[in-house]
Amino acid sequence: MARLTPEELLAARDRLVPDVLADGLSVLFCGINPGLMSAATGHHFARPGNRFWPVLHRSGFTPRQLKPSEQQELLAYGLGITNVAARASARADELSDAELREGGRLLAAKVERLRPRWLAVAGVTAYRTAFHERAAVVGPQQRTIGDTRIWVLPNPSGLNAHWSVATMAEEFARLRAAARDEDGDGDAED
Repeated sequence: MARLTPEELLAARDRLVPDVLADGLSVLFCGINPGLMSAATGHHFARPGNRFWPVLHRSGFTPRQLKPSEQQELLAYGLGITNVAARASARADELSDAELREGGRLLAAKVERLRPRWLAVAGVTAYRTAFHERAAVVGPQQRTIGDTRIWVLPNPSGLNAHWSVATMAEEFARLRAAARDEDGDGDAED
C-alpha cells in the first residue's frame, strides 16, 4: 500500500467506508468507526498499527492473515465488518455520545435485517454508550438483537495498551469457539 500524506489522511475525515456484509453471517464484526487510513483506502482496520487482521488470523477465524485490501474474502468465511458510527475520524474519542447512540440504533436495525448469528463489537466503551449498557464487560452479553447474540471484544487499535495481540487473540478465539459450537461443528478440526 502506498504511503499516504498527512493531507490525504485529513481529506478522508468524515468519509464513509462501505460495509462488508451478507445475510446470515456467522459473525458480524463491528468497529467503533473508521479511522482516517481506513477512510482514505476504503478498507476496514487499515492503519498499519491496528491489530484486527493479525488477531483475526491468530484466533483461527481465517486460515492466513488477510490484508485490509482483501476484506471481501471475509464473506467466504461467514464473516463481515461494519461500524457503530459511520463517520471517519482520527480517533474514536472524537465521536459524541449522541453519535454512538444513534449508531447503536442504526446498527441494531442492520442486524435485525441481516440476522448474523453473532454481532462482535470491538470496543467495550463504545458498546456501553451505543447500547446503554454501562456495566458491560468484554465477553458474551445477555442482550440480543432478535436472534443475534452479542460479544464485546477488545478494541484492536494500537492505542489500546491494555490488550496484547496474544490476549486479544484468546478473546477472539473464545468467540470463534462459541460461533463454531452454534453452527453444530464444535468437534471439527481447526
